[in-house]
Amino acid sequence: MTAVMLSTMVLCFALTVSVAVSIGLASILGIQASNANMLISVKEMFGAINKFPLAAIPFFILAGNLMETGGISRRLVEFAKSIVGGVQGGLPMTCVLTCMIFAAVSGSSVATTFAIGAILIPALIKHGYPRNYAAALQATSAELGVIIPPSIPMILYGVSAEVSIGELFIAGFGPGLLISAALMVFVWAYCKYKGWGKNDGEGRLGFGKATLQAGWALLMPVIILGGIYGGVFTPTEASAVAVFYALVVGMLIYREIKIKDLFAIFRKSAISSAIIMFIIANAGLFAFLITRAGVPEIIGHWLEQVLQSPAMFLLGVNAALFVIGMFIETSAAIIVLAPILAPVAQHFGIDPVHFGLIMVVNLALGMITPPFGVNLFAACTVARISLDQIIKYLLPFVGVILLCLMVITYVPGISLGLRDLVYR
Repeated sequence: MTAVMLSTMVLCFALTVSVAVSIGLASILGIQASNANMLISVKEMFGAINKFPLAAIPFFILAGNLMETGGISRRLVEFAKSIVGGVQGGLPMTCVLTCMIFAAVSGSSVATTFAIGAILIPALIKHGYPRNYAAALQATSAELGVIIPPSIPMILYGVSAEVSIGELFIAGFGPGLLISAALMVFVWAYCKYKGWGKNDGEGRLGFGKATLQAGWALLMPVIILGGIYGGVFTPTEASAVAVFYALVVGMLIYREIKIKDLFAIFRKSAISSAIIMFIIANAGLFAFLITRAGVPEIIGHWLEQVLQSPAMFLLGVNAALFVIGMFIETSAAIIVLAPILAPVAQHFGIDPVHFGLIMVVNLALGMITPPFGVNLFAACTVARISLDQIIKYLLPFVGVILLCLMVITYVPGISLGLRDLVYR
């Protein structure tokens, strides 16, 4: 059964069949090969998505789309620009900082790419930055959308590996801030080297005025994250609060969302949510079948024999996840791999929350690496360029994220310091 499933999945990938369909088809053929009851497929696919924490996914996607249409994104850009926009290279730094703030609500890197990229990519081009550099910067910065909490991949890891989502969320701040700081330092130094961005401060609002203008937008992450860690509501309930807040601010305060806009927003959000849920359902069936076949135990024993120390295990896992992330969508990879790798990591004495952050940060790299990087497709769509044009400027950004990943991997305190302070 396992051989049939894996060979089918690899063949489908080679034929560029979508990830969800490839996994689902491989699972169905695996059931047929083992002469099992086909009702297993329906039961396990339904069971994979019949989990309360997963309700947060469509709500966070909807909240991100409401923020984009309701003017919240634009005001966050102006606020970030008032802080860092006055220096050379300030506009690229504004992109990173805005994505960091927006990530504290959206939970999705693709939503962040469209919402912030629609504003900042044209602004970067207008200020003389190359179009492909602007797209590469936006795609990379939007990766923060799944690293800084709330995060959809963290929710999926928590459900798959049976780890506290609240602990994962608070552990994400350290890695998120590290990557944000590293990206801002890199773009500042790169712009100095290239001589770009000497006039980035033009049209910048004062800090006080920008803060006042973005007050309601800035209050959103405070309410969402404060409510989660203050025990007022769960991460899933927080997603519904985010939708309500974005709707009220966009329609009644900023008045940029009209009744006629709602159908398009809901439709866009429903399609995005359905795609993710379809992947989760198929990946859940696939994970059930390979677990039933004993694959996790086989891989676990093999890893224990080959990789004798925690350091070598983490290095091997990072190398494997980096390659896997290039070809498999982040949500599917987490659902399939987390139940397999998390127990092995615990055997080596690695905290499951720390390991979860390693998985999320590593697989988030897959969002900005060809051939299936979803952030790249989104950024290229906004910038109106082809994927091959973005590679030149993308590679240095990938290098920065890889360096941060190594630090996050081998310095657990970056992920666990704040978690231990709050939960211990």
